[in-house]
Amino acid sequence: MRFAVALWILALFAFIASGKPVPVEPRIVEKVTPLPVALDKDFEFRKTKLYFLSEQLPRSAGKRASASLKGSAANDPYSKTATSQDVSITFEREYRLFGAVTNLDKRQRYGNYFDFFWRAKRPAAVTVRLEYRQENLHAQVQAQEVSYANVRGTQKTEFKVIGDDYLDDGKVIAWRCLLIENGAVVAENRSFLWE
Repeated sequence: MRFAVALWILALFAFIASGKPVPVEPRIVEKVTPLPVALDKDFEFRKTKLYFLSEQLPRSAGKRASASLKGSAANDPYSKTATSQDVSITFEREYRLFGAVTNLDKRQRYGNYFDFFWRAKRPAAVTVRLEYRQENLHAQVQAQEVSYANVRGTQKTEFKVIGDDYLDDGKVIAWRCLLIENGAVVAENRSFLWE
């Protein structure tokens, strides 16, 4: 019996140790300097997921369509009249606000969320940098970075401009994300408004 319990505990520790590494929080770049561009086909952006969590609830087509219904069916985002897009937007909002109990907690989560999925076809030391401009700061460029020591394969990097950064300086109006290896840009993904 003791052997079985010890084996189970050992298996549990092995499972926990083999899991994915804890996501690293981005660091703020104090001075954003231009980097040389040396695009490399071994690095690429696969997908970008952007989400803006605002103070106002989103107006969804499902709620407008079901406005004539009475009772809880009119407020249910999962009703048959709500489209699948409305349900996913409602879920994303609930996911980002999960655990925020007070209004202060919720205010600290309002803002822009960026998820970048990218691939490195060979092992490399890669830095992922998000450069962005905000409404109230006009042309000033700010940046956040996450560094990976020896990475290969498909990765996901998350950035946030939330809380006081968002409330004081406004929405992100333009952005670009860079994959940097050895001080040079090897892949780039940008918004339409980035110049």
